[in-house]
Amino acid sequence: MKSLLLSFISLMTLLAFTKGKDATPPFSTPRSTQDSVVVALRYQMQNYPASQYRDVYKNFMQDFFGPGHILNDTAASARYLRSELAGDEPFEGPLYEPTGFRGNFYRVNLSLVRDSIVPYNVFFDAFVESVQAITPPDGEEWMKTWRMIDSVIMTEGLHFVNEEIDRKDLAHQFAEGDYIAHHSQRYNDSVHFHYRIISRDNFRRHILPLLNF
Repeated sequence: MKSLLLSFISLMTLLAFTKGKDATPPFSTPRSTQDSVVVALRYQMQNYPASQYRDVYKNFMQDFFGPGHILNDTAASARYLRSELAGDEPFEGPLYEPTGFRGNFYRVNLSLVRDSIVPYNVFFDAFVESVQAITPPDGEEWMKTWRMIDSVIMTEGLHFVNEEIDRKDLAHQFAEGDYIAHHSQRYNDSVHFHYRIISRDNFRRHILPLLNF
């Protein structure tokens, strides 16, 4: 898992500095972008085999929408984070990993705070700054991108438990202009990865320098 994660992060880093990547029309996708989607899909299915279709969608959705949908009240979010840190559930999963195929955001494990590797205030401030800096994509733009990703899913021959139900549920949400998805219960029951979404820039500026081990 470690070697695959390092390869994934290296690819995300390379893509982050690829000139003009964000200007690529979704329906004339260059092979390099398709390859990066395949890498992200294979990484998720290898490391999170209980993923349903909605969990795969959530991974790519987080890459574009970030954590903004969960920070309606900063004080409430701070209280919820502290209660989560005070719980006795194990914090499994990687210390951090990029989202989607562009790596615009990182999932950062709460164990870094619990184990006193990253101070609470540094972690929470990076999270809040990430939310405040978000410019959510236009719904039509995101749907074009998701259709491209979905076509790669089908090309890869991937199938999921409860896929038909997940597809119908998501299609209903999309029709209502709601693009935010939650993890499936199956995923939550198998994965104990407690994290917050932090932007790539804030992660590199505030979190990564503290991970000198």
